Amino acid sequence: QVQLVETGGGLVQAGESLNLTCTGSGRTLDNYALGWFRHAPGKERQFITGISWIGDSQYYTSSVKGRFTISRNGAKDILFLQMNSLKPEDTAVYYCAAAPPRGYADYNPPEEDEFRYWGQGTQVTVSS
Repeated sequence: QVQLVETGGGLVQAGESLNLTCTGSGRTLDNYALGWFRHAPGKERQFITGISWIGDSQYYTSSVKGRFTISRNGAKDILFLQMNSLKPEDTAVYYCAAAPPRGYADYNPPEEDEFRYWGQGTQVTVSS
C-alpha cells in the first residue's frame, strides 16, 4: 500500500507560480510511475501530467503544457509539480497519484487508468 501526501497549495493571483510536492510512505515510490490529477468544482477529475517508471518521459494535457513541469528528485521518492503562469481556470484540488509497475521495463509515461493510489489533495486557488 502506498500513502501519498501533497503539500504546497494555496491562493495566488493570476500569472503567479506555485510548486506542489508529493511524498510517499508505506512503500518507496522509486518503482512507481507518478502523476498529478486535478478536480475542479462541477468538472470531472482530469489527468494533467505523468512521469514514467524508468527514465524521464513525461505526459502533459494540452491545457498545462508549457506552463507546468513535473519532476522527481534523484532518489525518485519525491514528486514535484512546478506551476507557472497560473490562470483562474487552474483552480482545483490537485492530487498526486502513483501507478504500480507494469511488470516489464517501460520508458513511457503512464496511462490515466494505470493509477491506483491517490493522495488527499491540496487546494490551489487562482484569483483573477
